This record gives sequence, C-alpha cells and structure tokens, in this order.
Amino acid sequence: MDELTQDVRRETLGASRRTERPVKRLLGFVFGALVLVGLAVGGTLYWLDTRNFETTDDAAIDAYTTQMASRVAGQVTKLLFADNEHVKAGQVLLLIDSRDYQAKVDQARAQQASAEAMLQQAQAQVAVQQAAVDQASANVHVAEADLVQARQDYERYQKINPSAVTRQQVDAATATYHADEAKLDASRQMVGGAQAQLRAAQAQVAAAQASLQQARANTQAADLQLSYCTITAPVSGMVTHRTVSAGNYVNPGQALFALVQDDRWVTANFKETQLALIRPGQAVDIAVDAVPGVTFHGKVDSFQGGTGTVFSVLPSENATGNYVKIVQRVPVKIVFDDPRTRDYTLAPGMSVVPSVRVR
Repeated sequence: MDELTQDVRRETLGASRRTERPVKRLLGFVFGALVLVGLAVGGTLYWLDTRNFETTDDAAIDAYTTQMASRVAGQVTKLLFADNEHVKAGQVLLLIDSRDYQAKVDQARAQQASAEAMLQQAQAQVAVQQAAVDQASANVHVAEADLVQARQDYERYQKINPSAVTRQQVDAATATYHADEAKLDASRQMVGGAQAQLRAAQAQVAAAQASLQQARANTQAADLQLSYCTITAPVSGMVTHRTVSAGNYVNPGQALFALVQDDRWVTANFKETQLALIRPGQAVDIAVDAVPGVTFHGKVDSFQGGTGTVFSVLPSENATGNYVKIVQRVPVKIVFDDPRTRDYTLAPGMSVVPSVRVR
C-alpha cells in the first residue's frame, strides 16, 4: 500500500513539474521580449532626443583675467585686500612708498612757479618796451613839428630881401633847420631801436611761455608717477594669485596679483563637423562638474574666427611634410542666461558639458 501511494505521488509530482517547465519558459520569453522592447523603445527615445542636441566635454568656464603690475619702482607699504577677496572697481588695493615721488612733485611745482614768475617778468618787460616805442614815436611827431617850423623860417629868410635881415639871423634859421632834420632822423632811429627791443621782449615772453609749458608738463608727469603709487582695481572682480607681500620691493612691470572679473561664460571646443546646425542665440543646457545635479541655462553667443590651432604658439603647417587630416575644433562662446550662477562658485577652468539644442 505504501509503495502504491509513493508511485502515485511520484507520478503527480512529475506531471506537475512537466506542466511548470513550459510556463516558466513562456514567462522567461515574455520577460526577455519585454526587456528587448524596452531597450529598443528607450534607445529610440534617446536617439530621438539626442539628435536635437550637439554636445561636447571639451569645454570649460572662462572669464577675463586682468594681470595687475606695478608701474613704478618702490617698496610696498600696505596690502589692502585678502586672498580671493571680491573687490569693487576703484577700490584701493595696494600702496607703494610715495615719498620719493612726492619730493619730485614738489620740485616740479617749484619749477613751475619759477617759470610763471619768469613769464610775468617777461610780460612786464614787453609793457616797458611798448611804452618806450610809444615815447619814441611821440618824439618823432615832436621832431616833425619842429622841422616844419624850422623849414618855414628857413624858406622865409631865403625869400626876404637880404638887406632886411642880418646875416646872423639867416645863419641861425639855416642851422635850426638842419638841426631839426637831424633830430627827426635820430627820433626815427630811436623808434626802430625801441621796436627791436620790443620784439626781443616778446621773444622772451614766448620763451617763458614755452618754459612754463614744460614745467607744467613736468608737474603733470610727476603727479602721474605719484598716482601710480596707489594701485586701484580697474574693474570689479576677485583678487587671486597674489605674488607680493608688504615690504617687498617691486619694479615697473612686475606682476603683483591677478584680478578675475565677474563675468563668466563657457568656451566650448566643438568639432568642426558639429557646427553645421549651431547658430548664435540657440538655447544651451550647461552641466558643471563642480555643481552636480544642477543644469544651468545659457545661449550660444559667438564663434571664434578660426580654429584653436590657428592661434596656437606653433600653428600646423599643412603645406609641408606628410599631411594627415585631423578634425579641428572651433571655440564657441556660450553665455549664461541663468540667475542661479550667483549662488554657486563658478571659477575659470572648471569643466562643463554644454548641450546645444539645434532642433
């Protein structure tokens, strides 16, 4: 009885297993088919979506950097900023010892005052010489009047009967006439001499004016050199890469620190084969590696006027040697159009992945 029962159980269990195998196979086939369909649908949707974008991982955040350098030589007395501090345009950042330059300003101003006094003296001399010319001209008029009177007397005595006047009177009238002629000539020569001295005085004025202009220029140059002892921020930005400390002696042209301006954009180096559909103004999704989970918005601004290799230190020379065609990359400027950029630290050089919507 027990053996019969066991045989029945074995047959029932075997039939059950034979029934389960086709069901499992069917379920496995259906699951596999669903997976394949899901992958196909997902791949199709992904392709349909990605074909609307051009993207590259050869991109980084960019910004204008102003290298600040000294324009005069001297010892740094004060640093008025901290490392990586944000400063405003016009803010004083660094002071250089200005005592030597202040002394040069004082000297230049003293020379300017002396030149102004010399000009005033020369102008006064012109006035004196002009008065001398006027006086000499007046003497000429007096001499002319005296000569007219002497000529009339001389001619009158020449027409009068000699027996009516004495010889002494005739000689006196003749002498007076010739003397007045000589006085007129002398007066005219004095006018010429006074005019020559007036021109010399006017030349002295011109020379004094030139000296004054030079003195003023020297004063302006000294003031300018003095102003260079105070270094201010030309634009707003972050001070970084400081290479100077208080007490250091700096020379003209020596780099002191860098000023990274506030504006940020993305420089994306797209392959030339990707540029066919990219146009200025197209929307861009920007993923920044340093800010995971956040997608910034921007737009295409402009294209560089040449590939990256054209502006390299050693541009390629395709006309020489063996030529191998390489797909070139063109820098594309992408500007942010997202106020959230103010909430995150976006430093130049950070890696980004921009996706330009081309359709």
